[in-house]
Formats: sequence, structure tokens, C-alpha cells
Amino acid sequence: MSGSAKRVVVTGFGGITALGHDWPTIARALRANMSGIARMHEWDRYTDLNTRLGGPVPPFQLPPQYTRKVTRTMGRVALLATRATEMALEDAGLTDDPVVTSGAMGVAYGSCTGSPDAIREFGSMIETGDVSGINATTYLRLMPHTAAANIGVYFGIKGRVIPACSACTSGSQSIGYAYEAIRFNRSKLMVAGGAEELCASEAAVFDTLYATSTRNDTPSQTPSPFDRDRDGLVIGEGACTLILEELEHAKARGATIYAEIVGFGSNSDGDHPTHPNTNTMEVAMKLALDDAQLPPSAIGYVNAHATATEQGDIAETHAMQRLFGSRTPVSSVKGHLGHTLGACGAIESWFTIQMMREGWFMPTLNLNNVDERCGELDYVMNGGRDLQCEYVMKNNFAFGGVNTSLVFRRWAA
Repeated sequence: MSGSAKRVVVTGFGGITALGHDWPTIARALRANMSGIARMHEWDRYTDLNTRLGGPVPPFQLPPQYTRKVTRTMGRVALLATRATEMALEDAGLTDDPVVTSGAMGVAYGSCTGSPDAIREFGSMIETGDVSGINATTYLRLMPHTAAANIGVYFGIKGRVIPACSACTSGSQSIGYAYEAIRFNRSKLMVAGGAEELCASEAAVFDTLYATSTRNDTPSQTPSPFDRDRDGLVIGEGACTLILEELEHAKARGATIYAEIVGFGSNSDGDHPTHPNTNTMEVAMKLALDDAQLPPSAIGYVNAHATATEQGDIAETHAMQRLFGSRTPVSSVKGHLGHTLGACGAIESWFTIQMMREGWFMPTLNLNNVDERCGELDYVMNGGRDLQCEYVMKNNFAFGGVNTSLVFRRWAA
């Protein structure tokens, strides 16, 4: 880093996932090899949809301040994002802190899309010519930056807003752009993360590509990242918010520091909207390492994107093998939660940082026999692994050829 660059730390987390809504609950589920995947019986009415699997969030209680008036501009995706952010601000000790509304804090947040219910309202208008089904809030629930905008309005955040709507890298790009905003002294603090609500329409996106798992009667046994017998991905939902903060500001207020962000890389395949490119995946990881001024050998663990699709798993693992060799432990969260799309980069960063702090890394659930076509890597399997490391990497790759890589450093108080 240059002399003028600021150091960026993580001082708060808040998340809502299929395995729970707080880290102790989630950690117990990971150690017990629990799956958050379920058969979605409500999807049976979509007769030509092959998959009936999803990773739904269990019911969660909203505080009384979430009145109808307050939430009328929020579809489920924005509601998940806003509640996760409230939890993260509380965790960071920033609830009611005037810095939140001072202009020193900004928002970087993403999702694949707005709420499908709002899309349906406009679709009905186009189909029938009847505009009575839309109202003043329909677009606010539909717009691609609905999560970021609603967070900003709800908490009165007056700094910059960066809506990273980049499919499966929405969450990780948001973290990366928030990191850069603080690093280059454009903000003191940033709310960063991603959210996604579960809908059959998103499952259908991958169903049309024959990329979904159809093990509908055995939901806990799929998806199976890296496995020779995997049959595709499963869509999940959730939200996660990280509070990023300039180091000296965090120290001055006595904040708990969970980790330091030391590297971010993002690039484009530039060749195909859906086929993964192993070469540009490798470049994205190199960019993050260069940003962190680290050699590949410094990385003690990689949390992979690993959606349990054949092309994606193979391309990603060969990129990692070329860069790291076979020595670096790697696993994926997707076996536990499914693919949470716009939320995955944030949720998986949260898990990765917490595992680094605890010195235990989860296995890839449902990985029993590594596909011989995948790269030769140190795959974490079965009961997970006790491991102490100073640096970890989190990778995500998205439709449109968007690649991201983040490097986190363990914080030694």
C-alpha cells in the first residue's frame, strides 16, 4: 500500500441465512454438517421446472419498529438487507451513533435483482394493459439498487451509495468497492454486503441451462461442489452485512476488530456471458494478491465460489491449482446453503473471517469423491480442519464474466 492509503478493518457483522441468524448458531450447524436445503413444495405448480430445491431462510422476528409505513418501499430482498444491516450496526456498537448519519458512512450493497413480486406487478400491466396493480412503491421494490437505497433511507446514511448489481459477485464487489472507498479516504465507514430472496424465477434461470440439481427427494445430499457425482446447483436466499471502517477510526472508538481487508481484485472475462474463464479467474486472484502485496504462498485457505456446476468447478479449481499448487486448503459454503446469488460473497466472507478467527475451517458438504477433472487441490472434506493462518482468500464469479477476489488478514489484538 502507498503511504497515503488507509487500512481497512471489519468491525461488525449481521446475517440472515438458512443455517441461522447469528454466528454461534451457524458455527454449530457447520460443525454438525447440517444442510439448509429443502424441497420447495410451493414450486410444484411450475410444471416444467426440473428442480424443486432451495435454501430458504427460516422465519425470523422483525423488531416492532418495522412498521408498514417504514417497510412499504421494501420487498423481501430489501427487508433482509436492512435487517442484516441493523444487526451489523448493533454488533459494531454503532446503533444510534451520530457517525452513521454524519456523511462519513456510505453504503455498498447488491443483489441480483429487485423483488420478483414487484416485477410481477409490472409484468401484469404489460400483459393485460391494466395499470391498477402498480402503485407508488412498485418500482422502489423492483429497482436493482433497492437494497442499497432502502438501507440508506432507513438508517439516514448520507455518504456515497455504491449499488453493485453484478449477479453472483454483488456481495463481494460491494465489499471490495467499500474497501476501496475507505482505503482511498473517500469514507470513514461503509456498510457493505449483499442480499437475495428465494424465488422460483431465479431457479428457472439456471434450470434453462440444465445447471440445477434435481435430487428433489434428497435435499440434504445436494448440491455437491467439486464432487464427481454432482448434478448441479441449488438456489438459496439470505443477507449479510459487514461494517468496514478505517483502522484509526475504529481504534479511537474502541471497536472490536474482526479482520483486516488487505486485498481486492476484480476483472471481466470479456468473452462470454455464462461460460467461466479459468484464465481470468486466475488473474482476479493475482490482482487481489498484488493489491495485498502478498505471494500466493501467504494464503492459508481459500473459500471457493464452487457452485457445484461442472464447468464452474473445473475452471475455478484449475485456476487455483496454477496459482497455489496443491498445498492450499479449499472448501465451499454452497453445499450447506446453496447458491445465495447476490448475497453469497458477503455471507461467505462472514463465514471465512469467523472460521479464520476460530482456527477451524468447514468441509465442503456433500463432497465425497473429488471429480478427477478438477484441479489437484487440498480439498477440505469430512469433519473440517483445524488450521491457523494469517491470510485467507474469498473468490466469487458471476454471469457476465465478472470475477472477484478478496484477501482478509487475521487481526491480532
